Amino acid sequence: MGFAIMSLSDAAAGRVKAIVENAGGDARGIRVSVKKGGCAGMEYAVDLVTEPNPKDDLIERDGAQVWVAPEAVLYLLGTNMDFEVTKMRSGFTFNNPNQTSACGCGESVELKPADLAALAAAGGATVRAE
Repeated sequence: MGFAIMSLSDAAAGRVKAIVENAGGDARGIRVSVKKGGCAGMEYAVDLVTEPNPKDDLIERDGAQVWVAPEAVLYLLGTNMDFEVTKMRSGFTFNNPNQTSACGCGESVELKPADLAALAAAGGATVRAE
């Protein structure tokens, strides 16, 4: 048994499935990673997946497939991925307990690695091995 790194809302799962359907071809899902950048230090990155990386962790919900890059795992443990549409924007959002701050423009975040000891003491995240 392994940690379920993230959870997906109904809206996020629906949007992932729509992205795959609209992409056509070999699209299978999306990949979430984090990269250095922005004024707060890190940014979430979402890319289309046609050929999954065997080292990535797979999260599935209602037929939607989201792969998580290995280098992002400690930063994303316990995160809920959602999709929202507002008057000004639409996009994926990340309710991440490891986020300590965000920049004013909302494009970058400051993340700390998850505290594995605290997760274990609290009963851990729901865990699933792929």
